[in-house]
Amino acid sequence: MEMVPSEENQFVPKEASLDHNSEMSLSESGFEPGGKKNFLHLTDKDGEQPQIASVTDSSGVDDSSQERFIGPLPRESTAGCSGDYSSPSYTYSSILSKSDTGYVGLVNQAMTCYLNSLLQTLFMTPEFRNALYNWEFEESEEDPVTSIPYQLQRLFVLLQTSKKRAIETTDVTRSFGWDSSEAWQQHDIQELCRVMFDALEQKWKQTEQADLINQLYQGKLKDYVHCLECGYESWRIDTYLDIPLVIRPFGASQAYGSVEEALQAFIQPETLDGPNQYFCERCKKKCDARKGLRFLHFPYLLTLQLKRFDFDYTTMHRIKLNDRMTFPEELDMSPFIDVEDEKSPQTESCTDSGAENEGSCHSDQMSNDFSTDDCVDEGICLDSTGSTERVLKPKSLLTFELFSVMVHSGSAAGGHYYACIKSFSDGQWYSFNDQHVSKITQDDIRKTYGGSSGSRGYYSSAFASSTNAYMLIYRLKDPSRNAKYLAVDDFPEHIKSLVQKEKESEEQEKRQREIERNTCKIKLFCMHPVRMMMESKLEVHKDKSLREATEMAYKLMELEGIVPLDCCRLVKYDEFHEYLERSYEGEEDTLMGLLLGGVKSSYMFDLLLETRRPEQVFQPYKPGEVMVKVHVVDLKSEAIASPISVRAYLNQTITEFKQLIAQATGLSAETMRVVLERCYNDLRLLYVPNKTLKAEGFFRSNKVFVESSESSDHQVAFTDSVLWKLLDRHGNTIRLLVLLPEQSPGTLANRTQKVRGDSDVIFDGTKGNRKSVEAILEESTEKLKNLSLQQQQQGSSTSDSQKSSDASDFEHIESPTQEADSNSSLCVAADNRELENRIRASAGSSGGASSDQENHFACEERSDSEVNNDRSTSSVDSDILSSSHSSDTLCNADSGPIQLANGLDSHSITSSRRSKAHEGKKETWDTAEEDSGTDSEYDDNGKSKTEAQYLYFRAEPCSQEDTSWDAQKCLVVHVDKRITLAAFKLNVEPYVGVTSTQFKVFRVYANNQEFESVRLNETLSSFSDDNKITIRLGRALKKGEYRVKVYQLLVNEPEPCKFLVDTVFAKGMTVRQSKEELLPQLKEQCKLDISIDRVRLRKKTWKNPGTVFLDYHVYEEDISISSNWEVFLEVLNEPEKMKSMSELAILTRRWSPATMKLGPFQEVILESSSVEELKEKLSEMSSIPLENLEFAKGRGTFPCDISVLEIHQDLDWNPKVSTLNVWPLYICDDGAVVFYRDSTEEPMELSDDERNELMKKESSRLLKTGHRVSYSPRKEKALKIYLDGGPAKDPGQD
Repeated sequence: MEMVPSEENQFVPKEASLDHNSEMSLSESGFEPGGKKNFLHLTDKDGEQPQIASVTDSSGVDDSSQERFIGPLPRESTAGCSGDYSSPSYTYSSILSKSDTGYVGLVNQAMTCYLNSLLQTLFMTPEFRNALYNWEFEESEEDPVTSIPYQLQRLFVLLQTSKKRAIETTDVTRSFGWDSSEAWQQHDIQELCRVMFDALEQKWKQTEQADLINQLYQGKLKDYVHCLECGYESWRIDTYLDIPLVIRPFGASQAYGSVEEALQAFIQPETLDGPNQYFCERCKKKCDARKGLRFLHFPYLLTLQLKRFDFDYTTMHRIKLNDRMTFPEELDMSPFIDVEDEKSPQTESCTDSGAENEGSCHSDQMSNDFSTDDCVDEGICLDSTGSTERVLKPKSLLTFELFSVMVHSGSAAGGHYYACIKSFSDGQWYSFNDQHVSKITQDDIRKTYGGSSGSRGYYSSAFASSTNAYMLIYRLKDPSRNAKYLAVDDFPEHIKSLVQKEKESEEQEKRQREIERNTCKIKLFCMHPVRMMMESKLEVHKDKSLREATEMAYKLMELEGIVPLDCCRLVKYDEFHEYLERSYEGEEDTLMGLLLGGVKSSYMFDLLLETRRPEQVFQPYKPGEVMVKVHVVDLKSEAIASPISVRAYLNQTITEFKQLIAQATGLSAETMRVVLERCYNDLRLLYVPNKTLKAEGFFRSNKVFVESSESSDHQVAFTDSVLWKLLDRHGNTIRLLVLLPEQSPGTLANRTQKVRGDSDVIFDGTKGNRKSVEAILEESTEKLKNLSLQQQQQGSSTSDSQKSSDASDFEHIESPTQEADSNSSLCVAADNRELENRIRASAGSSGGASSDQENHFACEERSDSEVNNDRSTSSVDSDILSSSHSSDTLCNADSGPIQLANGLDSHSITSSRRSKAHEGKKETWDTAEEDSGTDSEYDDNGKSKTEAQYLYFRAEPCSQEDTSWDAQKCLVVHVDKRITLAAFKLNVEPYVGVTSTQFKVFRVYANNQEFESVRLNETLSSFSDDNKITIRLGRALKKGEYRVKVYQLLVNEPEPCKFLVDTVFAKGMTVRQSKEELLPQLKEQCKLDISIDRVRLRKKTWKNPGTVFLDYHVYEEDISISSNWEVFLEVLNEPEKMKSMSELAILTRRWSPATMKLGPFQEVILESSSVEELKEKLSEMSSIPLENLEFAKGRGTFPCDISVLEIHQDLDWNPKVSTLNVWPLYICDDGAVVFYRDSTEEPMELSDDERNELMKKESSRLLKTGHRVSYSPRKEKALKIYLDGGPAKDPGQD
C-alpha cells in the first residue's frame, strides 16, 4: 500500500477503495506481502467509522461511557508531544476521527499554539465552561462574527460534541478582530490570558457573567510600608489575576527550587534604610521601615506565572531561565496568608490604588469598600446567611489542586506552547498539543520542572532542557463549590439548539467533502471567438457524462448567444505543448470519471472546449497523431502568415506530409519547401522525400514554415537563401518599447516643424507645435540621409556645443539638423539605398563624421543627479503618436506614398555589424579600454573594425494599449536582437533628434528600476519581447573619461556621507588638476568656496573612507579608476599633512568610561605601521600616560558606531601585536577607525533607571544611523483584541 506524506510530514497510508464483490486475491488488490503492514480503514455506508460495542476491561469496569473507535490502543506518551508522531500504531483513521482519548484538538493556524493551550485550559475548567454555556447570545443585539463569547461558546460546544480529530480556531480569532497575519505572530500566553479576560469583561457588561472573571480568578493583596519606629503602617489594596513568581532573583546565581520557596520570597518584606528611608507621616521624618506584600484573598482558580523570561544586562539580550522549579500537585496556601489582616481595613490609613505591583500584578480600581465584598474572601466561601457577620472556614481548607500546566519549549526568541491538563471527570492527565491529544502520566508532569538531571553549578540553566512549565493553574479544593462538567443532556436549551445547528453544519460539511472527493477538477481552455484564449477550472462530478460536462464548460466560458451548444465539444489538450491529444467521438454518454482516469488531485493533461462555425465539421483527433502549426511564407512581401493547424502521423513521409499541407493551404506540393523549427531558431530544411516525420525529429507539437514559388531561391544553398534569411530574421526579431526623452522648450522651438492641417495630432502638448506622424517619420528619414553632410558643415559648432554642454548640464545641446529644420520643410522622397549609405557613412567611414575623439562612442555610468536633470531638460521634437502607420510605405507630404525597394517600411533601417564569421566570437579588449569602460566598434579614424552586415530595424508609433507609458512619447521598435548597442543607438538617433553621442540608453527592469546599457559593442541578446528602454539626453563620455560621483566626508556629523556633484575625470589627469576642475563646480552648484590647499580627495568604498590621494598622483597610473567610481572629498582645517604614500592616516576617537561618552574623531598621521608610534601619537594628543593607554579597532562600516553600554567590554582592547598590519587589526590602508581609552578610568556606576534611560537613547541613536542594535534582536507586535471586530480606526490610537 502506497505511503504519502501528511501535513505533519509523517507518512500515512494512501487509501484505495476495495470492491467488496471482487474475486481478486489480496495481493491483486494492492496488499503488500513479505511481513509488511497493511492498514484497513473501515467505514459504514455513510463514511462514518463504526463504534465498538461496550467493552469491559480486565478490572471489570465498563468502559462504554467513553467513545471508542477501531484504531490505536490507549497508550502512555511523553509530555509535550503527541504519541501519534512516533507510535507504530499511528493510522490514517487517526487523522480523520477523534483521538482515542475522546478529546478534540485545535488546529494550529501557523503560530497560534499559545492560543490553543489557553483555550483548552479554559475548556477543561468546569466553572468557566458551565458559566459560558449559561450565557445566551442575542443575535439581534450583536453580530455573531464579532461576538467573542459566542465564538468561544461555539468552540467549546464543538470541543465537547464534534467527532473530528481537531477543529479550527479561525472563527474565534476573527472575533478578536485579527487577520491572517496575526496567525504568524507568537505571543506570551500570560499576556493573551490578560487581554482575553479584559475583552470578556467588556463584552459581558450588564449580564449575569459580568463579574465571572473576578469571581473565579481575582485575588487581593496588601502593599504596605511599616514604620519600625512608631509602628504606623501605610498600605493600599491591589487586585491580581495571577501571581508572578521569580525563578532567579536579580543578581543571584542560585534559583529558587520550588513554587513554595518563590511564594515565600514574594511576600518577604524588604527593609528601607539608609538613603532609602521612608518618610513616616506620624513621625514626620525619614525612618527605617519594612515594605512588603501580604495576601488577603486567594481566588478560587489560582494562576501562577513562572517568570522564565528575563533580560540579561551583560549581553543586552532577552533570555529564558531554564532552571529547575518544582511544583506540588496539591498546594497549601495557608502559610502565605496573614491572619492579622483578616479584618476590615482601617480607612484612615488606606490608599485605594489601581497601581500594579512592579508591572506584574493585575490591579483594578475597587468599586466597593473591601469590607463590603460579598460572598468570597480570603479564598474561603462565606455562608450565605442573613447575618452580616463573616463566618470563616478553617485555613486548612486553603488547599489547591493542580489541573493545568502550560509548557513552553524553546528560547526567549521563540518556541512552542502546549498544555498538560488534568480532567476532573477521571483524574487522568492529558497532553493537549495543538491537534494532538494523548494521555500522559505524573512522570511526564515532573519532566516540566525544568533544569537538568545533574547539578552543573552556576551554568546549570544554560545546559538545562528548554521545555519547562511557564504557567500553573490550581483550583481550590472545596466540595461545596467544585463543579462538574455539564453533560450534553443537561445543556441549556439555547446550547442544545447550538449543538443541533453545529451538527447540521458538520453534516453539511461532510456531504460537501464527499462531493469534493468525487469531483474531478481539471484545467479548461477555450479559444473564445471574442475574448481569445480563456482559461478556467472545470469542476465536474465523476458520474456526470461528457455531454453534461460539455454543457457545464459551455456556460463556464460564457459562450451562450455567441456559439450554439452543438458547435462545441471537449477534447483532450496539452497546454504546455499546445497539442490536441484526442477527441471523444461517440463517447458523449461516457462518465467523466472514466474518461479522465478517476478523481485525481492533478492531471497530466487539460481539456479544451473547441468551437466551430455552423457550416464547419469537427475534425477527429486520434491518439498518436502529432500537431503541426504551419506558417506560410511569402518571399515577395517578406510576410509570414499566422499558423494553420494540421494533424499528421509520425510514420508519414515528407512527400505525404507535403501533400497534406498542400490540401490545407492550397500551395503546390511540387515546388514546396518545408522548414522545421526543432527548437528556438534551429531551422531544418526537410528535403529527403522518403524520410519519416519521426526521423526528422517531429514531436507532439511542431512548428514548420512552408514556401512554394517559382523563384530561383530554390537553387541556392538553404543557408544562403532568401527564405533562410527571412526566417532567421523572424526568429531573432524582438519587440521593444522605447520611451523618448522630453525636449527643453528653447530647443524644441528651434527644431519643431509645423505641419498645417494636422490639427488632430498634438505634438508634445505645446501650443502651436503640431505635427503628423507621417511628417515626423519623413523628417527622421531625411535626417538619416543628410546627417553626414550636416555633421561636416557643423563639425566645429558641434564640438563647441559639446563643450558648453559639459558645464551647463546639457541645456544647450542642439540638434545637428536644426538649421535644416528651421529653414526648410523636409518633404523629400526617401530612397532605401541612400538610407543604407547613410548607415555605412556613419558607421564605417570618416567622411560622415569628424575624426577627433568627440565622435567616439563611449560608455558611462548612471548618475542619479544627472537622471534628475535629464528629466527636466530632455525631450525630442519627433514624439511618435498613436497611428496605424504600419504599411510598407513612406508618406511624403507632396507626392503621397512611395513604395520602398525592399518591401520594408520607412523604419526598416539597416545597420552595420560584424560579419557572420565573427558572430559568437568572444570579444577581447585591452586593459585600458576595458578599464575605461569605452567599448568602441570604430578605430581612431572612425572606420568600422569589421565588415558591415545589415540587421533588421523597424520603428512604429506606440498605441495606448501597448504600454502604460504616455503613447505620444513611446516608440515600438522591432529589431534583430543580434544588433549591437552602438548600431541600435544609431538607428534610434533620428527619433531622439540628437546624435547618438548625445543620449544614453537605460534598460527598465521590474519595479521600474533603470540601469544604463553602456557596452556599445554588446548585442541586445539579453533583451526579450516587450522589454522597456528609456532614452535620456546627456553627453556620452569621451574615450579615457570616467563619470565620478563626489561625496563629502563629514566624520563628526550624524550622517558622514553627503552627495555633492557628478563630475568627469580623465585618464592621465593629476589629482590636483581634477581638484582645479572640481572646485568651480562645487562653488556654483553646492555653494562651497574652498581653497585648493584645504581639499583632500580619497577613495570611497561604500561608506568607508580609504586611501588619501596626493596632488601629484595620476589617474590610471597611480590610481586605478573604474566606470562606476565614487570618491570622498574632505574639507581640511589645515593644509594637507600627508606627503607620502608610505604614511598612514588613521581616524581615532576617545572613549571615556567615567562619563560614558565618546569624543570626536581626530586624525593621526603615522609614518609607519608601528603600534608603538600609534600609542605615542595618541598619548601626546590626549595626555594619557603611555603605560595607561589602551586602544581597539572599530568594527563594521564607518563610523563604526557602537553602543556606549557595549564598547567597554565588547571590543578587543589592547591587542598583543607590535604592528598594525597583522591579525587581529589588519590596518593596511588609510581610514581605519581606532578607539582609545585610559585603562585607569573606572566606568560610571549606573542605577537601573539610568541604565534603562541610556539604553533607550543609544537604541534610538543607533537605529537612526542604521547600525545594528544588538540588544533588540526581535521587534514584537503588541497583542490586541479588538472589541469592534477590527483594528481601531483612529490612527493615533495605540
